[in-house]
Amino acid sequence: MFIDSHCHLDRLDLSPYQGDLGLALDAARQAGVDRMLCISIDLDNAPVVVGLAEQYPDIYASVGVHPLDCSEVVPDIATVRALAAHDKVVAIGETGLDYYHIKTEGAQAVQRQSFINHLRLGAELGLPMVVHTRDAREDTLDFIREYGSMESAGVLHCFTETLDMAKAALEMNYYISISGIVTFRNAAELREVVEYLPLDRLLIETDSPYLAPVPHRGKPNEPRFVADVGRFVAELKGVTPEVLGEQTTANFYRLFSRAS
Repeated sequence: MFIDSHCHLDRLDLSPYQGDLGLALDAARQAGVDRMLCISIDLDNAPVVVGLAEQYPDIYASVGVHPLDCSEVVPDIATVRALAAHDKVVAIGETGLDYYHIKTEGAQAVQRQSFINHLRLGAELGLPMVVHTRDAREDTLDFIREYGSMESAGVLHCFTETLDMAKAALEMNYYISISGIVTFRNAAELREVVEYLPLDRLLIETDSPYLAPVPHRGKPNEPRFVADVGRFVAELKGVTPEVLGEQTTANFYRLFSRAS
C-alpha cells in the first residue's frame, strides 16, 4: 500500500530484530510497506546499498554522494556511473547542497561541483535525481535548471523548505517527498506546503534511521513507520490512506521508471 521512497537500510538499528534486516523488512511489509528505495550516501556504502537491492526483490537502490560526504574532495563520478549500470539502481543520489552544516566557501565549492557532476550524470543516463537541500535554495534550483533534465527530473527529499521553493521545483518537473517531520509539532509551515502540493507530485519517506514520525518520535526510525507518515499526509490532503498510498505508489513508479 505504501512505498518508502527514501531510507538507509544499511544504517538501521536492528537490535529489536536480533540484528536481522530480513525481520525489519518483514515488519515493514506487515505494516503495508511493499517497496523501499535504499539510498547511498558515499562511494563506500554504495556497493552495499546495491547489494541489498540485489538480495531483496522489493528493494531498489540509488547511487551517489551526499553533500556532507564531499566537502573536501569532489567524488569520482565515473565510479557512480559504473554503479548506476546495475538494473536495480533507479536513481542518482543522494546529492545536493547543504549550507546549513557546511559554512566555508571552499567546502561549499566542492559540494557545488559534486552536485553539478551528479546532475549531468543523471541527465546523461536518463535517471532521476535524489536531492538533499538545506539553506541552499537559490543554488539548488539554479543548478537543477542549468545542469539537470526536466525529462528524468528528480525529487527534493525530506522537504522542509518554503512553498516558493516547492513551486519552483514543481515547475521543473520535480517531485516533493515528505518525511516524518511533517508530524512534528513545530512543522506548521511544512504542513501548509503539503496541503498545497498536487497529489500526483507527492512522495512519502522515512529517511530512516532518522526522523521517526509521531507517535514514534525519539526512537530509531525504520521503513514500517512510513505508514504513519502516509496516514498523516492523507489526513492533510483530505483523502483516505488507501488513496494516498495508491497515488504515491503511482508517483514513485512514474518518477523512478527503471523500477518494476
